[in-house]
Amino acid sequence: MSQPARFPVLPYLFASLLAVLALVALWYGIGRPVVLADAATPTHKLQCASYTPFGKDQSPFQQPFVLRPELVDADLALLAQRFTCIRTYSQIGLEGIPELARKHGLKLLAGAWVSSNAQDTEREVAALIDTANRYPDVVDGVIVGNEVLLRKDATAERLIQLIGQVKAAVKQPVTYADVWEFWLQHPEVAPAVDFITIHLLPYWEDEPSGIEDALHKVAEVRQIFGNSYAPKDILIGETGWPSEGRQRETALPSRVNEALFIRGFVKLAEDNGWHYNLIEAFDQPWKRDSEGAVGGYWGLFDADRGDKGILAGPVSNLPHWPLWLSLSGALLGLSLLLAGAPASRRAALLLPLSAALGAACIAGWGELASITSRSSAEWLWAGALLLLNLIVLAHVSLALSARNGWRAGLFAWLERRGGWWLAASGFAGAILMLGLVFDARYRSFPSMALLLPALVYLCRPVGGPRREITLLALLIAAGIAPQLYQEGPHNLQAIGWAITSALLVAALWRSLRLTRG
Repeated sequence: MSQPARFPVLPYLFASLLAVLALVALWYGIGRPVVLADAATPTHKLQCASYTPFGKDQSPFQQPFVLRPELVDADLALLAQRFTCIRTYSQIGLEGIPELARKHGLKLLAGAWVSSNAQDTEREVAALIDTANRYPDVVDGVIVGNEVLLRKDATAERLIQLIGQVKAAVKQPVTYADVWEFWLQHPEVAPAVDFITIHLLPYWEDEPSGIEDALHKVAEVRQIFGNSYAPKDILIGETGWPSEGRQRETALPSRVNEALFIRGFVKLAEDNGWHYNLIEAFDQPWKRDSEGAVGGYWGLFDADRGDKGILAGPVSNLPHWPLWLSLSGALLGLSLLLAGAPASRRAALLLPLSAALGAACIAGWGELASITSRSSAEWLWAGALLLLNLIVLAHVSLALSARNGWRAGLFAWLERRGGWWLAASGFAGAILMLGLVFDARYRSFPSMALLLPALVYLCRPVGGPRREITLLALLIAAGIAPQLYQEGPHNLQAIGWAITSALLVAALWRSLRLTRG
């Protein structure tokens, strides 16, 4: 059966083609491979990498922790292709690592975990001494405590006592590791160690450095310490960059930025003869519980031990971009199928483009949720927002269609409840805004979760429950300025969330005007 004469075929086909091209450009632009100079090759190994022997489903908080020798064996075989050394942070439960390190020709910077629990600390220190003495050919140095002063788990005097205890019992050089500022705040610790171990993480600085300035910051601090503590050697005990997570001022996590930092740092270190340890060998999903999404993605390899492209070869911010393109393309097709024929020539242009926008937002939110969601509650929250976006996409698609039959009935049902879809969007926006104002440090910016309903109900206002919508609009509006102030003027993710919030407030305000009218 031929199309009705009124069907605007050419505008519809043009807009549909434009929508598909926009989705391809969006996902390819995010995921396109970037070629950089290699940092490590099979014939050029790097120095050290931090290693914690946890599988994707493990964490140090599982008691009792059971080491998986087969996993550690495979991990060290992989790391031995790129590194000459690994750094560990604890001893109890990890006694099998030195033997496997020896098997793969890896040296070891062995650490003892110093905590506020005196008995646990004594056990760690005793195990460190035993490891150093049993494996003198493997252990190159020992590290008594990691960021203890930062966490306030022990005093400087207590640390000095523990360092002296270990120095008297082992032949290897002894050090303590902490963020560089804490060495300056506690100068009495430096005389107790054989070499200084500093952590340099530009992303986590009180004044974060963007990727363009991060290496300059590292070089500046390293020079200060080299001059101040000579002739003691300086080990950069942790340095790296996250591949996922929220932006902090100009410091933007991404795989490409991680590769830029790591490859640039390795060249800088080798040119200057620095000793270093990169953080970290593998992504650690368990860290998201305490540090948000960003904590789980500092690895040179992912949690499945896959190559992220950080050390060598092309690197992509979204290597699985064809999957997300396929998902958003499928959503676009389903939206057009649901809508059927457009209502007018203008609708023929708007329908494919609005469906593409909705598909991109839904796929974008799905990708973000897959990175940030840590618990069943957070997955349920992400799923609820996903369902809300699907409802809004169906609503706007049918609003632009020449409704007849079942489409007319479905649209009438969605239209009668349009105010509640808007109110649900406002409720989600208020909850998310409160979190970003009062507890922002580890929260990602969820702009993609609410951009579609904000735009749809701003352009096509719907009436809703006045008191609820008024309160939600006030809460979101009140949070925009403080949120921007906290994040600074250069945080593009924060600006994106502020714009989304402003659009949502405008949509809520239009709803109030429509209700009054």
